[in-house]
Amino acid sequence: MERATRMIRLAAGPVEYRLDRRGPRAVLMLHGGHMRAGMPLGEDVFARADCTVLAASRPGYGRTPLNTGTSPDGFADVLAELCAALGLPTVAAVVGQSAGGPTAVAMAVRHPGVVRRLVLQSAVGPVPWPDRRTRLGGSLLFAPRTEAVTWALVHAMTRRTPRLALRLLLPELTSRPVAELLGSLSATQRAWLLDLFGHMRSGPGFRNDLRVLAAPGRSVHLAALAARVPQPTLVIATPHDGSVSYAHAESLAHTIPNAHLLAGNAPSHMIWIGDDYPVLAAAITDFLAEEVDAPAKGVEAEKGSCPEKGLYQGQDFRPGNPEAST
Repeated sequence: MERATRMIRLAAGPVEYRLDRRGPRAVLMLHGGHMRAGMPLGEDVFARADCTVLAASRPGYGRTPLNTGTSPDGFADVLAELCAALGLPTVAAVVGQSAGGPTAVAMAVRHPGVVRRLVLQSAVGPVPWPDRRTRLGGSLLFAPRTEAVTWALVHAMTRRTPRLALRLLLPELTSRPVAELLGSLSATQRAWLLDLFGHMRSGPGFRNDLRVLAAPGRSVHLAALAARVPQPTLVIATPHDGSVSYAHAESLAHTIPNAHLLAGNAPSHMIWIGDDYPVLAAAITDFLAEEVDAPAKGVEAEKGSCPEKGLYQGQDFRPGNPEAST
């Protein structure tokens, strides 16, 4: 599950990234909570399409410091600088998964000359999130003094008591009865989930997600951004998602002007292990192959021009000479 990553120093600060070079089309991956650039979740479809994949650890995850970008708008500007530093003037798509969705939307709006398409998978939308249980549970389990202990226990359970690990972890991801979900999973799907859980860490990133995405005005601000997305957008979600409800996908598809909602039948937040994922993957491949207008030039949103102030106002980063290192 884990792949090697690199560090690059940009004007905003250090960023952890992974660049798997393949064909001329590039895709930028923005993973969700507890994930980082070295974990290739949902990337097989892009690899099969011969796409170069750029994955970046969001603020507080992996080796990206919390103060590099911090907010979705701020990190969107960091990502545009990252693409330029790596010689990627445009990307065929930005893919936002779960809590990475708001950053993907911000990137599409703030840098339309870079982004050709937008793909949102089980993504947080302009609907209140997190709920009170997630916020309180996250604050307790992933606090500075408990985060490492929490994941050490989870990692140990995935190896020693895998069935118990799934019974404890899956209720947060599904709206279906856990026993029913477990009974529907194949041995391969169970192994996939255990491997994923066995590599997760939160660092300060998940606490930052909870703080930023629960901030007053966040949903209104994201709705305003979503209404300005100029790119063709594919929104993929499942009605059985217990982590980010299907209402988020419906709201995104309703608000983004040129969006198409594709509902899967996965039994949980993890759309990649649904029985119909080959159909979803084929739709993604077709979406990448569709002709789109040439990227706009010189129309990137002005930093700080978004309607919400404070937490969501993008930082004004000055261009610098990045220094890459392993």
